[in-house]
Amino acid sequence: MTTQREFIQVDTATTKPRRFVFVLLDQFSLLSFASALDCLRIANRMSAKPLYDWVMASENGTYVNCSAGTEFRLEMGLEEMLRDDTILVCGGVDIHLAATKKLLNWLRREARRGPTLGALCSATYVLAKAGLLEGKRATIHWENQDSFAEEFENIELTKSIFVVDGKRLTTAGGTSSIDLMLKLIADDHGEELANAVADQLIYSSIRTDQDTQRLSVPTRIGVRHPKLSMVIQMMENAIEDPISPSVLARDVGMSTRQLERLFRRYLNRSPKRYYMELRLSKARNLLMQTDMSVINVALACGFASPSHFSKCYRSHYNTTPYRERGSQATRLTI
Repeated sequence: MTTQREFIQVDTATTKPRRFVFVLLDQFSLLSFASALDCLRIANRMSAKPLYDWVMASENGTYVNCSAGTEFRLEMGLEEMLRDDTILVCGGVDIHLAATKKLLNWLRREARRGPTLGALCSATYVLAKAGLLEGKRATIHWENQDSFAEEFENIELTKSIFVVDGKRLTTAGGTSSIDLMLKLIADDHGEELANAVADQLIYSSIRTDQDTQRLSVPTRIGVRHPKLSMVIQMMENAIEDPISPSVLARDVGMSTRQLERLFRRYLNRSPKRYYMELRLSKARNLLMQTDMSVINVALACGFASPSHFSKCYRSHYNTTPYRERGSQATRLTI
């Protein structure tokens, strides 16, 4: 059975197809890439016009593997692109390994020619490493936020789903590629076409750059207690300079004893223990994703001495920070 499709009227009399160059990095996120690409395909289909073209490129110009293990055959290497191309770098796991000297130099050369440059998922790191986000607003997947903020202090990192800052586009990964592409389609050809693309994707809640990528505190912890949520948010915002339980309690209008009971009731741990777990989680992210020294990681997570940090880390993760860093380095060289 076939269904009749209503085409969206789009004026293309004075425009040529906009070309997107997807630069796929080794171990790129398939979901981020496919979400972006399919929006372009559907836009062409719903308008019955070639509004968009696209090509896939990589550093070696022949093939690349996504993080799911599938191999992609590609159309070009890091060549000179057209001036009005939109270049989207697609990242995934182990992004710092993909930020090769050849790739960074190519991005800098292309940037001087003036095209729009974007990053899907963790590829924001690559644009930052190339110096192309200095003084810009940007976003990256929440898992990479701690390490990114430590390394790139001159970039205004947000928690948004996507960010458009001039000719720089960044996304948080996953389905946020859809939201970015819907915005670009709406800017190019109108809201009606963007909405039609969303309908085809069964994407019923289009997000904007005002939406944040992580769930709210109550949703994450599964508890809707306003004062508990406020305290946890305060903890998450003060990892480097931890706030004492007595001050946390005072700031939400409770006694320290009441705060203790609240945490025990809903989270089965003390405020001090919960806070320690937050700090150690950030420390592990920094150890796994950056080359920061163990001492600097300790300081960034509110530990006054490496020995205290190491003792707490061993107690929680059953290994030392130094061994954690060593195991990560071993894994990356295999």
